[in-house]
Amino acid sequence: MRLVIAVLIGSIGAVGMWAVVVVIPIVQTEFGATRGAVSLAFTLMMFGFGLGGVIAGKITDRFGIVPAMAISIAFLGIANVLAALSGQLWQFVAAYFLIGLGTSATFAPLMAEVSHWFERYRGLAVTIVASGNYVAGTIWPPLVNWGTQEIGWRYTHIGIAIVCVGLMTALVLVLRAQMGSNTVHDHANAPPPRVDLRLSTNTLTVLLSIASIACCVAMAMPQVHIVAYCGDLGYGVARGAEMLSLMMACGIISRIGSGYLADKIGGIPTLLVGSLAQGFALVFYLFFDSLASLYLISAMFGLFQGGIVPSYAIIVREAMPASEAATRVGIVIFASVFGMSFGGWVSGVIFDATGSYAAAFANGVAWNALNIGIVVLLLIRSRMGAVKTGPGLAT
Repeated sequence: MRLVIAVLIGSIGAVGMWAVVVVIPIVQTEFGATRGAVSLAFTLMMFGFGLGGVIAGKITDRFGIVPAMAISIAFLGIANVLAALSGQLWQFVAAYFLIGLGTSATFAPLMAEVSHWFERYRGLAVTIVASGNYVAGTIWPPLVNWGTQEIGWRYTHIGIAIVCVGLMTALVLVLRAQMGSNTVHDHANAPPPRVDLRLSTNTLTVLLSIASIACCVAMAMPQVHIVAYCGDLGYGVARGAEMLSLMMACGIISRIGSGYLADKIGGIPTLLVGSLAQGFALVFYLFFDSLASLYLISAMFGLFQGGIVPSYAIIVREAMPASEAATRVGIVIFASVFGMSFGGWVSGVIFDATGSYAAAFANGVAWNALNIGIVVLLLIRSRMGAVKTGPGLAT
């Protein structure tokens, strides 16, 4: 029951990540701004999302998920109203930074919290709750678009504020009732990490963060530019949007499947499988650009990459102290957000310099190779740790 509630919270709270994409054109027209200037709202929203994940993670580790969610709800309500009342573009952009802060508690801290509820099916549970973000990407864009067309983007943001505050408050109260008085976990009696990598917690956090940046730079190329790519090829942006939706839908399957796999073989091997598969799909983009092949490759890419980011949360819980789980997951997710932002930007720069996306796809493959190298290193160390400490820690 807690897991179902957590997925619902994640599906509602992630509205800001998708609403901004829908309203960018109409906001651009109203303020008479450039597309790049309006797009800063998305960039700052993602930065707030990443930074907020670290802050909300620290709050969750110290006080529990309920206070972190209460702060998140307050930010989402106030920030969406501020966005609706924006008189200038900078105010709209600033409001979306606050929306990102509010959204943050519904992802990294929530994954870490759910990891404390399960032992046997921990990986599956973490990836199921992480899928709330993709569910939001499925249900919110058409609703926001409908609201924008019927009542305008300003009143739509006020509606979003009401929905977030009302539904998320009710769900958090139900979650608190389900958890009883045990809203803060007793980390002192938590079992030791399952995996011994013979690395300090800080060193492992740095390595996972670098790996997260590398894989997400690669991941950003298709996700951010597939629509523009299809437009350049003459297929039209509508085809690209369909491919993006297909990619996200397949990503839900990938996320849940990777959780099942992680419960069988562990987080590090699962991450390696996902990273290798993502690189495999990226290579296909280099050689095939027919309409049918792009649909097929986009579906394949979604099936391969969806479970990568939640795998980092699983590795944190397997190899780090439980008392620091939400904070450490927040840091690694912040790194992934930076990777996505940088990857989307650098791919555009490469396209401007070369006039083609071929070099951008090749750049993604190179970054993906860096990620694979780090994961292979961690896998080797986990095997060495298992040999030295016995099989109990590696199971």
